[in-house]
Amino acid sequence: MTSLSPSERYALSRQQRTQPRLADFQATIRFDLDPFQRAACGALEEGRSVLVAAPTGAGKTIVAEFAVYLAMQEAQSKVFYTTPIKALSNQKYQEFVDAWGADQVGLLTGDTNINANARIVVMTTEVLRNMLYADSPLLDRLAYVVMDEVHYLADRFRGAVWEEVIIHLPEAVRLVSLSATVSNAEEFGDWLQAVRGDTDVIVSEERPVPLEQHVLVRQKLVDLFDSSGQAATHRVNPELKQLARTAGRSIGGRSQRGRRGSDRGGYHRARSAEQGGRMDRPELIAMLQQKHLLPAIVFIFSRNGCDQAVRQLLRSGIRLTEAHEREEIRKIVEARVRTFRDEDLAVLGYWDWLEGLQRGVAAHHAGMLPAFKEVVEELFQQKLLKVVFATETLALGVNMPARSVVLEKLEKFNGEARVPITPGEYTQLTGRAGRRGIDVEGHSVIQWVDGLDPEAVAALASRRSYPMNSSFKPTYNMAVNLIDQFGRERTRQILELSFAQFQADRAVVDLARTLRKQEESLAGYEQAMRCHLGDFGEYAGIRRGIAELERKQAKGNPTHAQRERIQREIGGLRKQLRAHPCHGCAEREAHARWAERWWRLRREHDQLQSQIRTRTGQVAKRFDRVSEVLEQLGYLERDANGVVVSTAAGRVLKRIYGERDLLVAECLRRGLWSGLDAPGLAAMAASLVYEPRRDDRGIEYRLPRAGFREAFERTTDVWAELDDLERDHRLSGSEQPSPALAQAMHAWARGVPLGQVLSDTELAAGDFVRLTKQVIDLLDQVSIVADAELGTRARDAIDAIRRGVVVDTVVT
Repeated sequence: MTSLSPSERYALSRQQRTQPRLADFQATIRFDLDPFQRAACGALEEGRSVLVAAPTGAGKTIVAEFAVYLAMQEAQSKVFYTTPIKALSNQKYQEFVDAWGADQVGLLTGDTNINANARIVVMTTEVLRNMLYADSPLLDRLAYVVMDEVHYLADRFRGAVWEEVIIHLPEAVRLVSLSATVSNAEEFGDWLQAVRGDTDVIVSEERPVPLEQHVLVRQKLVDLFDSSGQAATHRVNPELKQLARTAGRSIGGRSQRGRRGSDRGGYHRARSAEQGGRMDRPELIAMLQQKHLLPAIVFIFSRNGCDQAVRQLLRSGIRLTEAHEREEIRKIVEARVRTFRDEDLAVLGYWDWLEGLQRGVAAHHAGMLPAFKEVVEELFQQKLLKVVFATETLALGVNMPARSVVLEKLEKFNGEARVPITPGEYTQLTGRAGRRGIDVEGHSVIQWVDGLDPEAVAALASRRSYPMNSSFKPTYNMAVNLIDQFGRERTRQILELSFAQFQADRAVVDLARTLRKQEESLAGYEQAMRCHLGDFGEYAGIRRGIAELERKQAKGNPTHAQRERIQREIGGLRKQLRAHPCHGCAEREAHARWAERWWRLRREHDQLQSQIRTRTGQVAKRFDRVSEVLEQLGYLERDANGVVVSTAAGRVLKRIYGERDLLVAECLRRGLWSGLDAPGLAAMAASLVYEPRRDDRGIEYRLPRAGFREAFERTTDVWAELDDLERDHRLSGSEQPSPALAQAMHAWARGVPLGQVLSDTELAAGDFVRLTKQVIDLLDQVSIVADAELGTRARDAIDAIRRGVVVDTVVT
């Protein structure tokens, strides 16, 4: 414990009295909690939800660990820990097993199901969303849900799932939302407060390890910001500004006069073909080693670039490890891959990979086999690897802090063009620099290129946060699930609670929450005014009619004829009142008081509904269009009372999740895949889950035989019908299915060796494994909702492709 001031000692003493569990938890860890950690944990102990926004590596997860600790102190309480990626789920699962024991911890990631009934369950966010829609018994006694990397809800493909979970979790569940430092954390916190109730927003922009930012110019590390005297923190180093003005003459020995090209924006001005004075990769690593800046992560926004960098270092003869480290690396790697087949290891380039590891160098990107990436992560965490060349995917969640982070460029290819990285991306990438408890400071190094604009780089580096914008939009599966559970009108109200709608019109969320509470109160009032003799609501309506007429008569100056007409109406209502069964009830006046409250609240409720209708935004409108498509296709229908309900086809659609939910449901309903064998079914699933690249379009692919071509053509016809229908309803439609990898998946399902399958495609092993797991996920859904024969064939297809590298994991 560090020495505390008198005021700090008093605050700690008060906390121990008012927050005894936090004090007990503090005693179990080896370091003092930071103020933001203490504030968040205190809020949890006092029964509130929390949103914690802090930089990468700041220690947000200690708040999640305290939520787990709280749950485990309560008899039978459970906690779910959700993550956006399976690699992070696997890592957290292992951490909790080490802390609490394997019998207390479970893991659910779609293709993994371990101890699902445990009190601590780690899962991907999609798994929890599916549980909520299915009203799973696993939700019983759930006390806390941790949403790690909650800023992922901005992801345009998967982000909606985070909002679905936040909206549909039972109200009693406390939510622990962990986020990077986003600029609109308060707005997001306000939405959580509106949707979930009491939520504390805890924001910390302080890095636990200070970051020194440099630009590497020739052999020299130049500070990005001026550190002389009392200069402002974010003032650009004059030396860099001078280098920019001379356009690199001081380092490259060449004038840039007469060069062609124009400044297209971003951080790099137009530059010459030659990068004068720029270090090659072996020189860069040698320099970092000499300056004691290893271990380092070098971010290269290209998979091929990462692999080439490793090969460059190996060719240079560089060796960053000691003999005992090389022995330890080899021992760990051989133990982890002992279940792999020799022929698969050969295809995967195992020996070159192992050679790089033993020299302390590796790549890390999505094209690698997941098992190989896990080994790289483990060795880096154990300080056995010294340099990892990585794409930006490493910046998400996985715990791999380094002393230094190097950015070769400040632009990347986004699938369509080369674009500058955003301040948010820069913050995430450089967040890996500086290991808490090990490094006094972290270092980020930007490699100089001719035309680098120091002012633009400084602006990029000085902005610590970025806005989080909702990507939520109703899908066909979501619409059917919600309508089946809540009905159409209530579903529209629920969708008004989305963060997307909140950002579009913040007021509607508060109104919708009030509306939901009013409906609960109306139901309570209705129960309280219930009379055993008859319909008291009807009786109260007659009394209310009399009161209204009497008020009307007392107002203004009615004519004699008007007064007589009102008197006749009042007389008729009084006669009805006396004849009503409830008139003789002994508790009539008590019922009447509740009825009066019901009428008053009903009037407010109707006014509120009218406000919402006039302010309803894009989310509800999209939901209406989605519902119209589903009704036209027969997935929804109106019952005898005109209420929208799901049909048998709709109940099938409820169980199909993914971008092509409606297309899959429609093909199953029409029996288009009934003639396919197991390999053909796997190939069809691959055609539906594969996202084609731009250069895939217009290519004629070799297709599997045995009826696949005809089934695929009919599937494409259905897609075209649905696409037209969606556009008629002003929905955006979807990409045409691509058979680019149908032949490869068909071959894999027939038992063709990995080397042959990969040689017929341009896919990396990691991409093939990821695609196959997506295929397994879709086939699993089909096996549940299809008829018995097709369901059996789907399970056969799963068994056929779930083999070799697809199921090989590292052995721990």
